[in-house]
Amino acid sequence: MTKALVKLQTIMTTRRSEEGATAVEYGLMVALIAIVIIAAVILLGTRLSSLFNQVSGSV
Repeated sequence: MTKALVKLQTIMTTRRSEEGATAVEYGLMVALIAIVIIAAVILLGTRLSSLFNQVSGSV
C-alpha cells in the first residue's frame, strides 16, 4: 500500500511540474507575440497613417 502511495505521489509531482513548465512556455510565447505585434504597429503605423490621410484627402 505504501509503495502505491509513493508511486502516486511521484506521478502527481511530475505532472504538476510539467504543467508549470507548460504555463511558463505559453507565457513566453504570448510575450513574444505581443512584442512582434507592437514592433509591427510601430514600424507600419506612420506609413498607414499617411496612406489613410491620402485616401481621405482624395475622397
